[in-house]
Amino acid sequence: MRIGMLSWESLYSIKVGGVAPHVSEISEALARRGHEVHIFTRRGDFESYDRINGVHYQRVDSDSSGDILYKMDRMGDALYHRFGAVQQLFGKFDIIHGHDWHPVPALTRIKRDYGLPFLLTMHSTEWGRNGNHFGYGISQEISHREWLGCYESSLVIVTTRLMQEELMRVFGLPEEKTRIIPNGIIMGKMRRGLDPGRIKEKYGIHPMAPLVLFCGRMSIQKGPDLLVEAIPRILYNRHDVRFIFMGEGVMRQDCERRARELGVSDACRFLGYTSSADKEELVNACDLMCVPSRNEPFGVVVLEAWDACKPVVATEAVSIINNFEDGLVAYVQPESIAWCVNRLLANPEIIPFSEDKVTQYFQVLVLRHAR
Repeated sequence: MRIGMLSWESLYSIKVGGVAPHVSEISEALARRGHEVHIFTRRGDFESYDRINGVHYQRVDSDSSGDILYKMDRMGDALYHRFGAVQQLFGKFDIIHGHDWHPVPALTRIKRDYGLPFLLTMHSTEWGRNGNHFGYGISQEISHREWLGCYESSLVIVTTRLMQEELMRVFGLPEEKTRIIPNGIIMGKMRRGLDPGRIKEKYGIHPMAPLVLFCGRMSIQKGPDLLVEAIPRILYNRHDVRFIFMGEGVMRQDCERRARELGVSDACRFLGYTSSADKEELVNACDLMCVPSRNEPFGVVVLEAWDACKPVVATEAVSIINNFEDGLVAYVQPESIAWCVNRLLANPEIIPFSEDKVTQYFQVLVLRHAR
């Protein structure tokens, strides 16, 4: 088949978050199966065309001025016109696969003008990113585009049952129009043989001090503020625990300010955006990963932690964890998060990890969530 992937990010264009590796890696897997895959995305600092790992990258210039809606409208225009040119050159596409709300204007125009059906993978919703609330203004329009994409698509792919239920509740999406296909990572991708103590020292942390890692956007959806509020209760139990927050976002300054107010800023490191290499080092150096999300459609960072044989404390919003089997599940409350972190740091043996165990977790995950 000739497949068109439309996304505002990928590993080999502009990379924003977890959608980038998802789009590139699923495209490479399809190419290995003999399909011709074209990713239509923003150009950034790359050439307008590349073929990487068997995948055609069709990159477009887009206006970087204005708000996010204006930017995505201009991107949509550029993707639509590039699609037409590529189809004229390579031949008719069999199917189009869009990711999230950003390319919806282009997807609906392609469907209308070329008679091509499209699939849509919803990685998250604006409702969820707002902490399970609808927003106003720009946020309201983003929610509308998400609804429109779900309505116009032939099929909507989600990664968990929880996300499926969210779309059914928020947008009235019929269950029969959805398919659950769990996210995945390439096993061994995150695992590194390194000295955790040496990595901790790079950040001014004693090599023997327990390290709790947060990895994600500093946003209300991801709940970094909940972990900050939990820190005094964790330090009361063990004073040498240290916390690294990896990621940028609107809540970063608030979290830094709150850490100072609570008197725990010395125990925290707020790194902002970090490179993939730094992320890999810290995931392998930490003693546990904390995922304190208020809303989490899947949580690829959980798979990355498992791949590095690291235990996870996550809130009940992260539906892929079985409590006391492959992690500890907390309520969406600082007190509960602190209890779980304290329990796991004091008794790491309750969640044993090995390469064989990680393989088993991944197999069970697919069987549990795929439908």
